[in-house]
Amino acid sequence: MRQVQHVAISIIFLTLLPVLSAQKTVNDIEPKLLTWSQQLAMREQWLKKRHEMILPMMRKHGIDMWIVVNEEFHDDPLTQYIAPPRPYAGNRDVFVFIDAGEKGLRKLALTGYSEENIQRFFESSNEPKPLDQALPELYQTYHPKKIGLGYGAGRGVQRSITHDTYKFLAEKMGPDAEAHFVPAADLIEEYLDTRIPEEFDEYTKLVKLTDILAHRALSSEVIKPGKTTVGDVRRWLFDALGERGVGTWFQPDLRVQRKRKPNDTSRGFLAVAPQDIVIQRGDLVHLDFGITYMGLNSDWQKMVYIFRDGEKEVPPGLKHALANTNALQDAVMLRASRPGRPAGEVYTAAMDEMKQKSIEAQIYSHPIGDQGHGLGAAIDFRATKRQETMGEEKRLRKGSYISIELNTQTIVPEWDSQKICVMEEDPAYLTDEGWKFFVPRQEAFYEIR
Repeated sequence: MRQVQHVAISIIFLTLLPVLSAQKTVNDIEPKLLTWSQQLAMREQWLKKRHEMILPMMRKHGIDMWIVVNEEFHDDPLTQYIAPPRPYAGNRDVFVFIDAGEKGLRKLALTGYSEENIQRFFESSNEPKPLDQALPELYQTYHPKKIGLGYGAGRGVQRSITHDTYKFLAEKMGPDAEAHFVPAADLIEEYLDTRIPEEFDEYTKLVKLTDILAHRALSSEVIKPGKTTVGDVRRWLFDALGERGVGTWFQPDLRVQRKRKPNDTSRGFLAVAPQDIVIQRGDLVHLDFGITYMGLNSDWQKMVYIFRDGEKEVPPGLKHALANTNALQDAVMLRASRPGRPAGEVYTAAMDEMKQKSIEAQIYSHPIGDQGHGLGAAIDFRATKRQETMGEEKRLRKGSYISIELNTQTIVPEWDSQKICVMEEDPAYLTDEGWKFFVPRQEAFYEIR
């Protein structure tokens, strides 16, 4: 009897083994995240290293004084990267970086309240002077030729100073100070696009967590064909973020492609599916998802195929479509990209390779890190057009992080020659040999059987 029981148990175990293996893949071990206090401590260690970059960058861009202003309940997006990443509740807190010549970089925090953590990074009095006294004193002491401010730029983080704060600085610094105001856009871009080695391990954790949660969201743990809606998956992801004490910089979006159903489009891309769409067998589902942690951001797109009843494998035409997108990734990352190369040339070289291979492709990769859509050189059809018309030439910077975001469109015979879109997105970092992924890319669709 015991032998029979052992045989039966063995048969059951062998039967379940593929399921258990798949479950282990989906529920891979999550990286251990730091507590909030540990995050603050580590980010302040990073801040010391980042402050060391400021003076050389100011001199490179010809800025003698750089001012960032944080307003009550209206944080400047730069504040958490130039000052300790803590809550600021002063009416108007002013952070000033001054090129003091041979004396090096002066860093002053003109805040409404004294604060111990700020004083470890800035000159900051226990009895702060009113701004209408402190600002003109600084101007008269240094007579800066160029005062860099966040205005006159194309991106939000570079044009973050408010109209009233601009007028306030112009009035309080002195009658001729405004003539020396200049946009700090180039300085801000280089500062935010320059990664430090200490960030790498925590960012890798962030990408791994993004991968794990995305994989779980696109698995049978969450999706029950014929029952689960697009909104259900989105809500599961929001709850998963809340449980882990992390945030996101955009809402999770899903796109659904279905045999014999024409794809809806938006601005030339596959359109986001309405929340009430029920996910069905035979659907090809795409997820766009990102996480915010430690002042860093991820951006992640993956796809799952939901098997029809009786289907044994993903249709070969869909596999070929994903292989085309992998080929596009290789063209961008391994062959076209090198440090110092203009982003427009990278885009053109990758697209030329796709034309030679008769692959219909789109590339819209963007810098990532401090912001989800970060500053720096974008390998993107829209940025390339701007470069051509405005003469901008942004070059790839070694060590930068990028979100390799792109798609190919392929005719699938098994779908009655319907054209389907395979959209992928993965964070990567630039080396002398091209871009490298933090986490391996998707080379096979996730599967729900």
